[in-house]
Amino acid sequence: MSKLIGYARVSTRQQSTDRQRADLLAAGVRRDDLYVDQGFSGARASRPQFDRALDALMEGDTLVITTLDRLGRSTQNMLAFADELRSRGAGLRVLNLGGGDVDTATPMGSMLFTIMAALAQMEREIKRERVTDSISKRREAGLDLGGRPRRVTDSQIQNAVRLVKGGEPAAQVARDLGMSRATFYRRSRALADQHGGV
Repeated sequence: MSKLIGYARVSTRQQSTDRQRADLLAAGVRRDDLYVDQGFSGARASRPQFDRALDALMEGDTLVITTLDRLGRSTQNMLAFADELRSRGAGLRVLNLGGGDVDTATPMGSMLFTIMAALAQMEREIKRERVTDSISKRREAGLDLGGRPRRVTDSQIQNAVRLVKGGEPAAQVARDLGMSRATFYRRSRALADQHGGV
């Protein structure tokens, strides 16, 4: 007798699979046939519960997922997977694809799956392009890109240089700033080059 095998996944341990589980159970998947990977990215080749779900699939069974991105990252990867299922005589059902429930066992479902997989990959690539473009524009404009802030300001370095010129030992001044003497000298040289002398 054919079964529905459910698979849910979240990329981080902090995310919850509750919604996916509820949707899969509502679609008719039994709790015993539900496999969940917590903290596994779709880009990773090895997803233990996904592998177990595939092992549990027999001819005539259907793998049920909530959204297309639970499967993987690239269109090629998703289509190869759908073909593999077809060759095993198993189906794939995506609950929230194109506003409805798509079953690859039907010709229309198979076509829609192919189109949606291509669109999902295109959307990821557009997002990546936008992020890259935004970073390069911020860099060109000399804006802060985030990340760890510089702990010692240029004015602190300038004051420290004055102290050293006034006779304080460079090693002690650098220590007070929380940096090595070499770093202090490097930063003060960079500032001098920048301002034509501090």
